[in-house]
Amino acid sequence: MAKDKIARQALRTRDPNERIKDFKEVALGFSEEEALLEAKRCLACKKKPCIAGCPVDIDIPAFVALIAKKDYRGAIRKIKEKNNLPAICGRVCPQETQCEVCCVLVGKDKPVAIGSLERFLADWEMDNPDASMPKIENKSDIKVAVAGSGPAGLTAAAELAKFGYRVTLFESLSSSGGVLRYGIPEFRLPRKILDMETDYIGSLGVEINYNILIGRTFTIEDLFKDGYKAIFIGTGAGLPYFIGIPGENLNGVYSANEFLTRVNLMHAYEFPKYKTPVRVGQRVAVVGAGNTAIDCVRVAKRLGAKDAMIVYRRSEREAPARLAEVEHAREEGIEFRFLTAPLKIEDNDKGEVSSMTCIKMELGEPDSSGRRRPVPIQGSEYVMPVDTVVIAIGQGPNPLISHTTKGFAVDEKSGELKIDVNYMTSIKGIFAGGDITIGEGTVIAAMGAGKRAAVAMDRYLKEQK
Repeated sequence: MAKDKIARQALRTRDPNERIKDFKEVALGFSEEEALLEAKRCLACKKKPCIAGCPVDIDIPAFVALIAKKDYRGAIRKIKEKNNLPAICGRVCPQETQCEVCCVLVGKDKPVAIGSLERFLADWEMDNPDASMPKIENKSDIKVAVAGSGPAGLTAAAELAKFGYRVTLFESLSSSGGVLRYGIPEFRLPRKILDMETDYIGSLGVEINYNILIGRTFTIEDLFKDGYKAIFIGTGAGLPYFIGIPGENLNGVYSANEFLTRVNLMHAYEFPKYKTPVRVGQRVAVVGAGNTAIDCVRVAKRLGAKDAMIVYRRSEREAPARLAEVEHAREEGIEFRFLTAPLKIEDNDKGEVSSMTCIKMELGEPDSSGRRRPVPIQGSEYVMPVDTVVIAIGQGPNPLISHTTKGFAVDEKSGELKIDVNYMTSIKGIFAGGDITIGEGTVIAAMGAGKRAAVAMDRYLKEQK
């Protein structure tokens, strides 16, 4: 390596032996010195391919250049021109498969650590609050509603507020954030970060109403009768999928949704301060290998499981989880059983989980997903003693709104709301985006959908006017 060549700065993390004892954040973020060194690695190329890889179109070279000049306030303002949730994205957005993979350094060197730089700025802003707000012109009395305060809903609400509309966001739970709050552990996304970002959305003029379940508390028809001229639905994918094997109804079997909600939203990790314990036992098996599965197994380890393992029917290469999360899990003593599929869950004659029968797999030809199809190896069955099983194989769209409102076109197989190129559903004036339209996806993909839907809603409302 040439002397003047700067190596990509590694993101520091807490010691694994210490962090498995608590729910404090694992990654420590860049120091100012590290951020400045990393910013200098950007080539400021003219074509800016990294922007094309960002679902919310952040001008990445511009904010990185401002970091290099130590203009941190200017840099965070540049990000917020396009992204209302930078502290969240800097932590959970899979930059390595989006903006960073488009970096021109790829193939010659490691890409610029765009996500870590974004987080650095967001963390800097926490210590250096900016009283200035985006200038909102052409304020209107037109009311618009947003259902769901997950990443799609928060982004749509913020963008609509910037367009000048009177925005009311309805959240079914007692706190905002949707999957950001109930689906991601504290050690990956601290609640104070989520609260800070939500407060920013509120400061734009968005009114957030809690404990209101659209489809039960109010119907879509009620919102139109109350004067709302357009509605965005971003209620996400909260319907858990199960495998369909014997024993999934036993005590000690959780869906990933229930397990993480009890821990994150109901503060089970703070028992006995909060009276919501989660039974994990000594041996926990999590079925699946996505980010949610990795979150579940790392949570189980922190809740006292002696042995916490991932059971996945494909190989590590096909696992959809972020590589960094898999690496962190391994550091924390998580066991991975790849090419293994559960066949049934057995009980101890008291209705409680005692073991899980599994079969070993091998990979065949690629299936419709492009991944090699797992094929059972006959005669390879074995019994795995376990106390708890968490099923983390994905989630489907929340069906409540589509079931309580006539006229929605819904995909018969997936249950996803159908939308057109302008994010409008089959009902005029109702738009949707995020997981309810595409199934379980990434936070940044949902944000991108919320942003594009807000633009389409603005265009629609102006046409109606």
